[in-house]
Amino acid sequence: MRALVDDLKDRNYFGVILTGGEPTLHPELPKIAEYARAQGLHVRMITNGWRLAEPDFASQLADAGLQHVHVSVYSVRPEIEEKLRGVAGTLPRAFQAVDLVSRLGMTVDINCVINRLNADHLDENIDYWIRNHPQVRHFVWNNLDPSMGRAEVNQAQFVPRLRDFEVSLHRALKRLAETGRTFRVEKVPLCYMTEFAWASTETRKIIKGEERIVHFLDEKQTVRQTEWDHLYAEACSICSLRTICGGLFDRGNAYDPNELYPLFVPLRSVVEKVLSDRSDPSFSGQSYQDWLQSFRLRLTDARSEWERTKTNTIPVGQVTDEGQRLYLKKRRAEARRAGQLGIRMELESQRK
Repeated sequence: MRALVDDLKDRNYFGVILTGGEPTLHPELPKIAEYARAQGLHVRMITNGWRLAEPDFASQLADAGLQHVHVSVYSVRPEIEEKLRGVAGTLPRAFQAVDLVSRLGMTVDINCVINRLNADHLDENIDYWIRNHPQVRHFVWNNLDPSMGRAEVNQAQFVPRLRDFEVSLHRALKRLAETGRTFRVEKVPLCYMTEFAWASTETRKIIKGEERIVHFLDEKQTVRQTEWDHLYAEACSICSLRTICGGLFDRGNAYDPNELYPLFVPLRSVVEKVLSDRSDPSFSGQSYQDWLQSFRLRLTDARSEWERTKTNTIPVGQVTDEGQRLYLKKRRAEARRAGQLGIRMELESQRK
């Protein structure tokens, strides 16, 4: 973990997000947070909130330097949340965690994975948070990745159609904007969040030319992502926002690209909204004209690189023979280290 944190520091990253699975199950989580904070990184964590509802544990993380917490809540309807979690009682624990970390001085926001079961009431969730937990000032939505977890083998049950959440997402974003709160949306094509295109995580990274790095602990290894091209429809080619849209994220062949449609709105207004955001840690004050010139060069370079490597391009996060070799090599090294410490290694069969 020190090596991974040091790498982020060397690359001048603003911060690190500790995630999982469920990161609070890691026995050395406070030490990891403390080390990352000592290196000058802004330390965040994504959690279901179960353990953060425990005052002693939450205080330990606050003392270690954890600064911001994303609590994942899918629905404020208890029956829906329980069905999605598979465990009863998680919703009140999440509410307790949100209030507790706020009292401890950490900022907190809410993460929500958009899926078939909550797609129709995203705005209802927002109204509840504003009414009952007004200290929450930021919200993040992720459209469901149909290649991960239970969604991979239960696509019909969990994967939404884009049209299922279009209205409720718009209402939720509009309500947040009206109350002065902030928000981001991931894996949602811009044609399904047109008025708030500037809030798309992928769009913001495309505009700013930013890299995202994810260190997986399994065979996917380390993924460095600077390109955000996912799936597009033929109609996307005439869309005015095509060059700054991440497209449709789908590694599980569960979505229908035919749901995508072109937009004819000014690209400049979206770009300027992103470039002028002084709350963004990467704010540079760049003008639109300067951005346009550098962006055109980036597009030219990206297209040249794609033409050069298109026959050998590996999709982001895809497990490869080389990745599996490196993973097994790492596992053997971990086993030797575990033996020296007298720790029994977790087996793949136990994980599954």
